[in-house]
Amino acid sequence: MEITRLGERSSVKGPDDWFTGAVRIDPLFDANEARRGAAASVTFEPGARTAWHTHPLGQTLIVTAGCGWVQREGGPIETIRPGDVVWFEPNEKHWHGATATTGMTHIAIQENLNGKVVDWLEKVTDQQYRSQ
Repeated sequence: MEITRLGERSSVKGPDDWFTGAVRIDPLFDANEARRGAAASVTFEPGARTAWHTHPLGQTLIVTAGCGWVQREGGPIETIRPGDVVWFEPNEKHWHGATATTGMTHIAIQENLNGKVVDWLEKVTDQQYRSQ
């Protein structure tokens, strides 16, 4: 058994290459020799979002606070709220983040495949984001 105590892992700013706007990442757990999964609590300020990206083994989001938007390539922007669970299929191109006026926090869970959990792509443009 392993217990990670609150405060043992530092919060980090979401890298500008991967996010637009103010984003805080609170790591929860990493993949290791016995566990393929990794997870983080990610908080988006209003207007903040990820870049387009994919995950080799898919991704699960569990919304814990606020109101956000998610979109898969070719699909409509969908609104997500606390308690909602979102599943993106392996290699499904998508983005997620806060709405333009409300922050959002979710837990993001993804699995490691050959040392990789995500492939970052181009940024979501303001026009794509505001097409809600």
